[in-house]
Amino acid sequence: MAAQNKELIIMVQINGLYETHLTVSNLEQSIDFYRDVVGLELAHKIPARDVAFFWIGGRERSMLGLWSIHSSPMQMKLHTAFQTSLEQVLLAPDYLRSKGVLPLNLSGNAEIDQPIVLPWMPAASVYFRDPDGHSLEYIAILPEPPRPDLSATATYTEWRGLHQNTKPE
Repeated sequence: MAAQNKELIIMVQINGLYETHLTVSNLEQSIDFYRDVVGLELAHKIPARDVAFFWIGGRERSMLGLWSIHSSPMQMKLHTAFQTSLEQVLLAPDYLRSKGVLPLNLSGNAEIDQPIVLPWMPAASVYFRDPDGHSLEYIAILPEPPRPDLSATATYTEWRGLHQNTKPE
């Protein structure tokens, strides 16, 4: 059938990312972290397979799977960004500290007091690490036009200074 309709082949349109997975060393500790710190809803747990699934953005929108590798020597550190509102990103440094988690810059090597801005997008972000060292991010796309000419990140205050005539959301 495919050979007869070659001219009808159209690329599948992707509407979003539904599901992604991370490996963790301690499933119970990670369930607590992703539920109580990150704020995700536990969707399902399969003890026999050492896996737990969380809803992201509400039921049936998207999902994160956590798979326990116990004491496996494989230690891959991955990155996952959680989209949220600008208001929530602005509150994130204080919120994370209240949970005993350090808010970090893009490189993950310095603590921050306010979000950083990735000018090429532009987006405000706060990075942090889960108990296994995975890089996590709260991110909000900003309403201003992208600035790919700015190669470095800026603090949110610096970004606002560049856009004094634009009201924050």
